[in-house]
Amino acid sequence: MLTEAEADELRASCTRFLGGHGPVRAADLLATIPPDTVVDRYGDGGVVTDLEAEVAALLGKEAAVFLPSGVMAQQVVLRVHAERRGRRTVLHHPMCHLEQHEGRALERLQGLLGRPVGEAHRLLVAADLEAVAEPPAALLIELPQRDLGGAQPDLDDVAAQVAWAHAHGAAAHLDGARLWESSAGYGVPPAEIAALFDTVYVSFYKGIGALAGCCVAGDADVIAEVREWRRRMGGTLFGLWPLAASAHSLLAERLSRMPRYLEHTRAIAAALAGTPGVRVVPDPPQTPMLHVLLEIDEVTVDVNVRRLAADGIWSLRGASPTADPAVLRFELALGDATLAFTPEEAAAVIAGLIRPV
Repeated sequence: MLTEAEADELRASCTRFLGGHGPVRAADLLATIPPDTVVDRYGDGGVVTDLEAEVAALLGKEAAVFLPSGVMAQQVVLRVHAERRGRRTVLHHPMCHLEQHEGRALERLQGLLGRPVGEAHRLLVAADLEAVAEPPAALLIELPQRDLGGAQPDLDDVAAQVAWAHAHGAAAHLDGARLWESSAGYGVPPAEIAALFDTVYVSFYKGIGALAGCCVAGDADVIAEVREWRRRMGGTLFGLWPLAASAHSLLAERLSRMPRYLEHTRAIAAALAGTPGVRVVPDPPQTPMLHVLLEIDEVTVDVNVRRLAADGIWSLRGASPTADPAVLRFELALGDATLAFTPEEAAAVIAGLIRPV
């Protein structure tokens, strides 16, 4: 199988890239920082303050604060909600980022308890919350649900989940790492979704493609507490300006393209319809991302990744196993690089991953 070093070498030899915005190169990322950027000092002033104001306005919230990491951001804001309510339990979907990708940090670092609600392989819906008897500190909703292929519930059901949380004295927090994609999927501005929630986390390196960093937005008093916890957690670096400047430059540019990314995602899924051994989840896609299920083994995929790379096309780093040992899964997030393929070309690349060898 491909090692990291082999994958890096193959990727560097390619000229076309199926997913995202293409290769992540230092020079390209540094070019997203304008030379006249006004720097901050320990998170105050300059482009950091400008970005925070922009995000607060974009999400319709009183205030926002920039943090270098989404893991830090969500731990901090959930801790603030919990301490204000004197409770410890955070409700969330079993496949949310807190549960799957953070090494139990909520419990081990913040003393909070994550409680999964609902079924792992379907979306959380308001009816699932009726089974919860204990008083929660917060309900976290991830939109879209990345580990379910970018699926998301009806907005009316999201509103019902938030109403349940508020009726039970809990805060409603949005894991909006991909809120920009979610907004395109719902066909509404980000602020309309954010308005349902007490606090919102948004990322800048994922769909936006900027350097690392994120913001949390909400009421001014809550954000003031998050800002203090940012310092306690070591997130108030001497200069956050490179991260914030990159996000500030790319936010408007790529946010405006999200509907186009979504249209292209759906066109690729339609072009794959009926391809033997290939399925997309969800079908049709609900946001500018999807999961592709391949009825093939890892060795064959590996050979085909190498073959495609020899033709100058980078397809994927690796596919993940599923509950079915005969099926592999990979995530395709749409971006500028994907737009360079027609839907038919992209479908042909994906079908090429299961070509017999």
